[in-house]
Amino acid sequence: MADSPLPVRLVFWDGEAFDFSAAPSVTITLRSSRLLKFLLRGDFARLGDAYVDGDLTVDGAIEDILHCGIAMAERLGKSSAVNRLASVARVIPRRHSRRQDAADVGYHYDVGNDFYKLWLDENMIYSCAYFRTGLEDIDTAQRRKLDHICRKLMLKPGDRLLDIGCGWGGLLHWAIKYYGVTGVGITLSARQRDYASRWLAADWLGDKAEIRLQDYRDLQDDAQFDKIVSVGMYEHVGLHNLPLYFATVNRLLRPGGAFLNHGIVATDPHGRAQGPAGGEFIDRYVFPGGAVPHLSRAIFEVARAGLEFADAEDLRPHYARTLLHWTRRLEAQRDEAIRVAGERRYRIWLIYLAGMAHAFDRGWLSVAQVLSFKPTELGIVPRPWTRNYQYREATGRLSSAGIPLAGRLDWSQPDPSLHTPLQPEDPQPEEQQPNVAGTS
Repeated sequence: MADSPLPVRLVFWDGEAFDFSAAPSVTITLRSSRLLKFLLRGDFARLGDAYVDGDLTVDGAIEDILHCGIAMAERLGKSSAVNRLASVARVIPRRHSRRQDAADVGYHYDVGNDFYKLWLDENMIYSCAYFRTGLEDIDTAQRRKLDHICRKLMLKPGDRLLDIGCGWGGLLHWAIKYYGVTGVGITLSARQRDYASRWLAADWLGDKAEIRLQDYRDLQDDAQFDKIVSVGMYEHVGLHNLPLYFATVNRLLRPGGAFLNHGIVATDPHGRAQGPAGGEFIDRYVFPGGAVPHLSRAIFEVARAGLEFADAEDLRPHYARTLLHWTRRLEAQRDEAIRVAGERRYRIWLIYLAGMAHAFDRGWLSVAQVLSFKPTELGIVPRPWTRNYQYREATGRLSSAGIPLAGRLDWSQPDPSLHTPLQPEDPQPEEQQPNVAGTS
C-alpha cells in the first residue's frame, strides 16, 4: 500500500499502532492476534464476524471508513499472495420454504419499528426513492416514488390493488388516500402487519384495505386484482422460485391489468457478484436468503409467466442517493439507535447501508422497475402510447382518466392523417423546478 498511502491507523492487540499516512482519519483496532491472519488473507467473512462481535473496531466518519475499506479490499484483491491464500466466499443456495422465508424476513424487519423510524422517511418506505434533482430530502423523494409507481400503474378509483411485500403499508396507504383504490397488502413480518393496520385505522382507511401476514404462495384470490405491485420483495424469493413468483402474479391479475415489479438487479450479465467480497456478510447478518438476478432474467420470467413486458426503468443513481440519506440519518441517531436496537445491530446496519450506497454508486448493483400487462382473452393489451402519463402534473385527487391507450388495430376506421394535416403536439408545460440557489 506504499504507492498511495491510505489515511489509516492500525492498532494492534498489544496497543502498538502503525500509521499508513501522516494524518489518519480512520482507526482500525485489532483486539486479537488471529485477526491479522484474516486481514492478510483478505478473509472478509471472518473479518465481518469480528466486526459484528466487537473484536475488530473501526472509528471515523462512515464515508472515510468506506473509502479506506474499499481501497484496502481492492488492493488486497490484486495481490497474488492474497489470491493464493484467499478463497472466494459464495452464498450456498438455500431452500426457500415458507418457514425459512418467514424466519429470514422476521430477522430483518422485526428489529423494531422504532429503529427504522430513526432513519427512514415519514412514510416508512424501505426502498429506493425517486429524485428529480438529487437535492431533495428523503421525505420528498419517497413521496415522489410513491406517486411515480401509482401513475405507472394508472391507478384509479375502484381499482383493487395487491401489494406483495407491503412493508409498513406506505404505498398502499398512499394509493388509497390519493387514488381511491381498495386493496390487500401481504407481509411476513408481524410487526409490519400490526403497524400498517394501525396506521390505516388511525386515518379512517381501515375499511379500504386488508393487511395480511401471508406468504405470496398462499394467495388464493385468482384473477381478483386490477393492479399488482411488488417493491423490494422479489429479492427474498430466491432465483429458483422466480418462475413460481411471476406465475402467481399472473394468476392473481385480472386480464388487462398491470403489474409493476421494483427490485434490485445484478449488473453482471451472469448474475455474479461484483466488487470486493461482501455477499456472505449480507447473507449472514442483514438479508438471509437474498438473491438477485440480472434484469434480463426478470424480464424473461415476466414473459414466461404469460405477462407482456412493456417498460423498464433503471434507478441505480436514485438508490445510491437514497442509501446515502439513510446512512447519514442513522449515523446522526447513533445513541438512540444503540438504545433501541443494541450496538451490535447498529454496527451491522451502518456498515451495510454505507456499503450498499457505494455498491450502487460504483455500478456493482442496480435497481429497476419493470412494468408489464396481462393480455385479455383476445390477446389485447391496453397500454399507454407513451410515457408522458407517468410525469403529468395533477392537482387534487390524481386520476389516470384520459390516458390514451393503445389496443388492437381497428382496420375499419379511416386514417385521419389522410384527410387532416398533422398538427404539432401540444407543448407540455415546463415542470416547476425547486429553487436550488446556494445549495451544494
